[in-house]
Amino acid sequence: MNRLLKKLLNKSLPCRSLAPGFLALAGFLGCFLAPAGALSLEELADPDTALELREGEILSRVQLKNPAPVLAPRHGDVRAVLERLQGELGGGVMAESLARWEKPASASRGTWSEAERTALYNKALALSSLEGIQYYSASRGAMRTFYEESHVIDGPNTKREIPDPSFSSPPPSFTLYTRQKDLTFGNNLYQYQYLAGQDSLIFIQENLTTLTVGIIPAVGKHKLRSLVAVIDAGDCLLIYAASLAKASSFPGLGERIGNSFTNRALAILDWFDSQAKGAFEESRRFP
Repeated sequence: MNRLLKKLLNKSLPCRSLAPGFLALAGFLGCFLAPAGALSLEELADPDTALELREGEILSRVQLKNPAPVLAPRHGDVRAVLERLQGELGGGVMAESLARWEKPASASRGTWSEAERTALYNKALALSSLEGIQYYSASRGAMRTFYEESHVIDGPNTKREIPDPSFSSPPPSFTLYTRQKDLTFGNNLYQYQYLAGQDSLIFIQENLTTLTVGIIPAVGKHKLRSLVAVIDAGDCLLIYAASLAKASSFPGLGERIGNSFTNRALAILDWFDSQAKGAFEESRRFP
């Protein structure tokens, strides 16, 4: 996957970047029609996008002025959350990525089972597993550590580390806090909100501290929202990632931040691949 990220991110990202073979998981036949109970890929995306996803592409888009979602799935919950986040932030930088993840042959047909949904949810809560993941730094031309540290904490004031939470069934809404140190923006506190629907899991990250690049304050407190939506699409999962930020007005900083968000989203997709594989393996043990 690291070679895939490097090949993709060597390309220019201002408009749309396409990468072949998302983790070698996407085949041509996957999600043509989702069995009853789940929206199909064609219902969630326009025909051109659905075709590219079936062919194994990762789609990415960066917008620097007056952004509007262009890759967002046709899913009511996802669209409603995006509208809310845009209303909270107004304009600014927006980076989107969209990918298709093919379920294993052993997965439930039609819609995901409750055991699968719960396992995926708990894997997404395991934020300590983000520690040490890599992303491709276009400015350095090399892979780089994304999160040097990632810990769930009991709150933004006390900041005591606690174990990753888990649930026997996903609650409709849940909030947790983290301390995460990365090599671009430093050591920061974040709030994560988890929204669980019957056919979707949505995770929203918000910065509680100012993100800096060196000595430059790049994104102020509460001025970043990063969203990951996992949507059940029958034989596959549709994964949508979007980062929205009100960046400082230093020349060139918005473009740098937008491209960095895209690189980071691809690293999260890589992380999710291993998490999802583990989730479906675990769910077989708890039908």
